[in-house]
Amino acid sequence: MPPGGGGPMKDCEYSQISTHSSSPMESPHKKKKIAARRKWEVFPGRNKFFCNGRIMMARQTGVFYLTLILILVTSGLFFAFDCPYLAVKITPAIPVVGGVLLFFVMGTLLRTSFSDPGVLPRATPDEAADLERQIDIANGTSSGGYRPPPRTKEVIINGQTVKLKYCFTCKIFRPPRASHCSLCDNCVERFDHHCPWVGNCVGKRNYRFFYMFILSLSFLTVFIFAFVITHVILRSQQAGFLNALKDSPASVLEAVVCFFSVWSIVGLSGFHTYLISSNQTTNEDIKGSWSNKRGKENYNPYSYGNIFTNCCVALCGPISPSLIDRRGYIQPDTPRPAAPSNGMAAYGATQSQSDTAAATPLLQSEPSLASDELRLPGKPGLGTPCASLTLGQPTPPSSMPNLAAEAALTDILPLKEEHVGHQFLTPEEAPSPPGMLAGSPLAHSRTMHVLGLASQDSLHEDSVRGLVKLSSV
Repeated sequence: MPPGGGGPMKDCEYSQISTHSSSPMESPHKKKKIAARRKWEVFPGRNKFFCNGRIMMARQTGVFYLTLILILVTSGLFFAFDCPYLAVKITPAIPVVGGVLLFFVMGTLLRTSFSDPGVLPRATPDEAADLERQIDIANGTSSGGYRPPPRTKEVIINGQTVKLKYCFTCKIFRPPRASHCSLCDNCVERFDHHCPWVGNCVGKRNYRFFYMFILSLSFLTVFIFAFVITHVILRSQQAGFLNALKDSPASVLEAVVCFFSVWSIVGLSGFHTYLISSNQTTNEDIKGSWSNKRGKENYNPYSYGNIFTNCCVALCGPISPSLIDRRGYIQPDTPRPAAPSNGMAAYGATQSQSDTAAATPLLQSEPSLASDELRLPGKPGLGTPCASLTLGQPTPPSSMPNLAAEAALTDILPLKEEHVGHQFLTPEEAPSPPGMLAGSPLAHSRTMHVLGLASQDSLHEDSVRGLVKLSSV
C-alpha cells in the first residue's frame, strides 16, 4: 500500500443498502397496510353521503335543490329591491327581521335534510338466521317450506295492543311507530313521511327540525308577501300603480311566488301543529291507526292526554343518538401471515426453517445404509460412510437423475471404491445418530448423503412415501 493512505481503499465508497428492496430473507409476515373503510361506504340503504359521512340524504335530491332556489332567490330579490325602500320609508328593522327569519329557515332546512332521521340498522346474517328459526318454530313450519305472509308480534303499550310487523328487507321486527321507506329502503324509527322538498325522510331524530322549518318558512313567506304588497302600494301612491310595477319588477315576481306557496306552507304548518298536539305521526293519521272508527276502545297510547305536554315532548325532549354509526370504521378480518418463500439465502437458514426441518422427517438426514443394501451387479459397493454436503435448503432428490450434477459432485467429493463386502467400523468412525451430530445441533437437517444412482432412486421412494404421509396428516 503506497504511503499517504492512497490505493484502492482510498477510492472505495460505501453504498447505502435499501431495506425496502425485495430479498429472499424478507419477512413473510409483513402486513400490507389497508385503508380502513367507514360504514357509510357500504351502507345498504339508498342514500347519499357527503363530507365523509357527516351529511346523509336521500338519493332523489332534485326537489330539495328547487326548494333552496325558491327560498334564496325570493329572499334575495326582497333584500335587494324592497328592503332599501322600506328601511327608509318605514323602519330599518324590516331587513333585520327578514334576515333573522331567513337564517332560521336555512338552518332548520339543512339540519332536517343532512341528518339521520332515525334509521334502524339491519340484522346481521346470524341475527336474521336466528330470527327466521324462531319464526318457523313459532309458526310450526320448521319442517315445511310454507310461511304465512303476515309475520307479526303483539305488544301492549299503555293498555293498547300494538302489532309489530316483520320487515323482509331489514330482517327485523319493526319497533312501534317505525315503518320502511320505499324510497330510501330503510326502516325509520317513528316514521312520519318521506319529504322530497327537504330531500330526506322525516322521523324521530329530525321531526322537530322539520316542524320548525315549515313553521319559520310560513312566517318568512307571510312576512315577504306582506311587505312586498306594502312596497307596491307606497310606490303606487307616489307615481301610480303601473309606474310602481315598472320601477320594481322584482316585487311582482316575489308576490306571485309567495301568493301560490303561502297557502300550502301555512296549511302544512297547521296540520303538523295538530299532529304534535295529539302526539301522532302523518303515517298514523293517514292510516287512521287511532281513529274511533276502528272501535270505541281504540285510542292513542302515545298521547300524554295534555296538549302542552305533547308539544314539549316533541319539541323539547332529548334527541336520541344515531343507531347506524355511519362514520364508524368497519372491523377488518384478522390478517393471515403469508406463506414463506421457496427462495433461501445462500448464507444459511433461519431458526424457523431449522425448526421446520427438525419437525419434518423428510428434511432430516437419512440413516446410513450398509454396503449390502448398496451392492449392485457391475457396480462397486460403498464401504466407507458416505460423504456429506451442506446445502442452503435440503430438498428431496429428483426422480430423474441428473448425470451432470452426479459427475460434478463426484469430482468435488470423490468416493472411495472398496472391495465388495462388509466393513467393520470402529466406534470413532461410526456415524452418530441424527440428534447427536457434532457441531450445530441442527446440522442433521442440513446433511444430504451423496449416493449413487440406485441409492438416489431408493431415497426418492422413501421421500414420496413420506410426502404422502405428511399430506394425509
